[in-house]
Amino acid sequence: MTGAAAFDELRDLYQEVILDHGRHPRNHRRLADADRSAKGDNPMCGDRVEVFLRLGADGRIAEASFEGRGCAISQASASLMTELVSGRTADEAKELASALRSLARTGACPACQGAVAEAMERLAPLGGVSEYPSRVKCATLAWHALEAALAGEGKATTE
Repeated sequence: MTGAAAFDELRDLYQEVILDHGRHPRNHRRLADADRSAKGDNPMCGDRVEVFLRLGADGRIAEASFEGRGCAISQASASLMTELVSGRTADEAKELASALRSLARTGACPACQGAVAEAMERLAPLGGVSEYPSRVKCATLAWHALEAALAGEGKATTE
């Protein structure tokens, strides 16, 4: 397989991941026993998300979910986020959010090492938004809401 063919195959796989999570988002529900939540709004395109967290006695994120509407990228990102932050500490989740923002803006994550590196492999499909600057906010919206929820703030925006 040539380099171009391998690239096309990888791009197709990434598009499938985004479409799958966009059409069939995981953890798309209001978390009844959430002890933290925050709403996120992208006024430029109308994407909206609300992130719900339940923290365990050890301070780790025991469960994460979201409700929202928007493009496939925003919904896929929120879906992937809820899968990846469960079981992590607040600091680990914030580190992952920072890495995702870098990936979305640049298409790469040079600082992604250790525990974050493995999670970033799952988020790699979102790196393609770096080619479309107007879509970066779609990919990062849920992560801004996650950080607002962890900080005890009720609202986040991509502006």
